Amino acid sequence: MSSRFPNGSGLEPPGTAVVKNMNAATAATRRSKDFLSVLDLEPADLERCLDIGVQVKADRSLGTSAPTANALAGRHVALLFDKPSLRTRSTFEIAIRELGGHVLAVQSEAALGSREPVSDVARNLDRWVDAAIIRTYSQQLLQEFATSARKLHVINALTDDEHPCQAIADYMTLREHWGMLRGRTIAYVGDGNNVAVSLVHAAAMLGVHVHVASPDGYQLTDTVVHQATAVGRFGARLRLFTDPADAVVGADAVYTDTWTSMGREAEAETRRQVFAGYQVNEALMALAKPGALFMHCLPAHRGQEVTADVLESPTSVVFDQAENRLHGQKALMLFLLGLPALDR
Repeated sequence: MSSRFPNGSGLEPPGTAVVKNMNAATAATRRSKDFLSVLDLEPADLERCLDIGVQVKADRSLGTSAPTANALAGRHVALLFDKPSLRTRSTFEIAIRELGGHVLAVQSEAALGSREPVSDVARNLDRWVDAAIIRTYSQQLLQEFATSARKLHVINALTDDEHPCQAIADYMTLREHWGMLRGRTIAYVGDGNNVAVSLVHAAAMLGVHVHVASPDGYQLTDTVVHQATAVGRFGARLRLFTDPADAVVGADAVYTDTWTSMGREAEAETRRQVFAGYQVNEALMALAKPGALFMHCLPAHRGQEVTADVLESPTSVVFDQAENRLHGQKALMLFLLGLPALDR
């Protein structure tokens, strides 16, 4: 078990960090126009998005009679993707259409800096559309785009650094299964990647404890740990481990992701060796609480980060997570665009 906190920081002993209340300086720097990071939301806003997600999911069976069926009427939303996608593209396209909006699919080679500066692309789209959903590699590029667009709302559909839309779906799923989130523990086993970052950010805001087990050199950065410390509430604890067994003991849910994220394919063989001891299998799940949920953002590689038995087990919620991408992203667009609050 290891701590990423510097000595003398005033934080908890090695291995444990109790995340503190967000300070005013951190709150003042937040953006309300865009969703580039979970950290762009106030904790109450994140909770509100979960509430709206639950509501629009329940209303989906109403079809065109749903209260939000025309919420995006007359609105245009651009999709700019230069990473492959199944869940993200499908769920955003469906969400926009089910909210009554229009989808503009922009070719990535024309949109994200290879043909003209990304700032120019943003300034053009700012005059045509209401929101831009961007799935790309660089968080910095995403931030440049958002800064250049004065009015349109920019949503991070995944970068190398963060995957905040996934976190909304994840906590919506957990709330469905658990009811109350506060005080629960999630064990994340594997690479301290974009999924882990957003999972930890949201956990801190929602009062969820997280244990992250990663090999040396693949752990969450000090920056991410301190970000979680700054926004945390309700005594949420973040603990970092190198031994997955230690991280999983007593957990209410166990989460893993691919060992090799997009853009890291050249490292695949090295990563298979480094992460060989980080597979989530039945023996590891047995260390968690009885009935602990298994989570994965997908796509999954059976026999690598997770065994088929665990992925297909009765406590696996991976397809619930995938389904909730649709509803969480509807909620996010309704919230960001200031559309009907859905209070009934």
